[in-house]
Amino acid sequence: MSSMDVPAEVPRQVTHAAAARTPANPTMTWVTLALMTTASVASLRAAPTMAVYGLACVFLYLVPAVVFLLPTALVSAELASGWTGGVYRWVSEGLSKPLGFLAVWCQFAMTIFYYPSLLAFVASTIAYIIDPALASNGLYTAIVIMVLYWTGVWVSSRGTKALAGLASWGLVIGTLIPGTVLVVLGMVFLGQGNPSAAPMNANHLLPQWTGLASLVLIVNNFLSYSGMEMNAVHVSSLKDPPREYPKSMFLAVVLVLLIFILPALAISWVVPADQLSLTAGVMQAFEAFFSYFDVGWMTPIAAVMLISASLAGMLTWLAGPSKGLLEISRSEGYLPPFLQKLNKYGIQQNILVTQGVVTSLIALAYAFIPNVSSVYWIFSTITTQVYLIVYLLMFAAAVRLRKTQPDHPRGYRAPALVLICTVGWLSSLAALIIGFVPPSQFGGGSIWSYVLFIGCGLGVLGLLIPWLFLHFRKPSWRTAAADDGGAA
Repeated sequence: MSSMDVPAEVPRQVTHAAAARTPANPTMTWVTLALMTTASVASLRAAPTMAVYGLACVFLYLVPAVVFLLPTALVSAELASGWTGGVYRWVSEGLSKPLGFLAVWCQFAMTIFYYPSLLAFVASTIAYIIDPALASNGLYTAIVIMVLYWTGVWVSSRGTKALAGLASWGLVIGTLIPGTVLVVLGMVFLGQGNPSAAPMNANHLLPQWTGLASLVLIVNNFLSYSGMEMNAVHVSSLKDPPREYPKSMFLAVVLVLLIFILPALAISWVVPADQLSLTAGVMQAFEAFFSYFDVGWMTPIAAVMLISASLAGMLTWLAGPSKGLLEISRSEGYLPPFLQKLNKYGIQQNILVTQGVVTSLIALAYAFIPNVSSVYWIFSTITTQVYLIVYLLMFAAAVRLRKTQPDHPRGYRAPALVLICTVGWLSSLAALIIGFVPPSQFGGGSIWSYVLFIGCGLGVLGLLIPWLFLHFRKPSWRTAAADDGGAA
């Protein structure tokens, strides 16, 4: 029975207290939920992007945490505790079904640019095992992206059930352990009297203002913090959601900030900003620290650990968003039957293969654009832009649902919802606009070429393609009966 079937007159705390004790909703501690949230959000991949700012990275991480991370966590908790079906259901109920499809499409489509940027990081990391000079070689990067992506498609299309365990071990082996080692080595490095490559005094707490472009890198942090809404579905598993969920989210925010900020600072201590690669920065720091401490043989080990986390993350994303899009499309007929077909393992192979063709074409940009870091940044920005559409719709839907369905049972009600949604919506819009401004590090390139590339990526992938699907869809495209989670 979906939450829509719960009578409005039943007290919400009784309804959800009972639901929390059903086998489908086992009791979970707020600390466990905080750790799960941290695992789904935190990563070392974005550390070099902020390390170029040195001590100011603390400010650049805190700002989006306050105006985006917290609003996203609190609002998605209320929506998840009242409506099953994820972002499609939330936006469909609050706004409309076409906008609900737009939201779930963007959640899927952002991965098309996410995979090339993620695998470019993997390629640069692998280079430190083979030949560090390859880290800046575009053709090498493009080949690695395509080989790894299609290998991931093959693994996912076979319905492997070990993906969840692989993702969990990937977090521990590829994020927590390397991140801790990086920070400890950095502290010992400074403790021995070595100067920091980046100034660490009060005058550098804020980024230098050289125009709007000097703050553009903050946009990438919105993507770093995305994904909080995925774990909001577990809110009803808490014993006392109204009291425990905020505690869980605040703990998760602190842990995520530590994982993001400390490694970024450690990188800035040993690698000068003008020499830092946005894709290979983590390995640059490891190589520098290991060389200083005469343990250079550990560099390949660190590389393998980082690779494990990234590949585990890719497999998790391959299995997730595309399946959500498939289920909605089968019940509502949003995609043509060809893209809805399943292989013998019950996996949406045609969607994965079609996505792979587009991903491969995008990967070729690495082979033709000289600066690998520039391509990495552009793809990361387009990924963020497309995903921000999801949050703009989610915040708007939450406000409207509170007004149109105030008595609908919710296991958790976000405090000052309208204020929180307004802050989150305006922050997302500001990030969307700022994303069109080239960062100060790319001052030598053409501004209009950058704007055109970002605009086309956002317009075609985030708006034009879903509009075409909606415009040309036919009743025959609906291949499965609508269910509670898939239809509003």
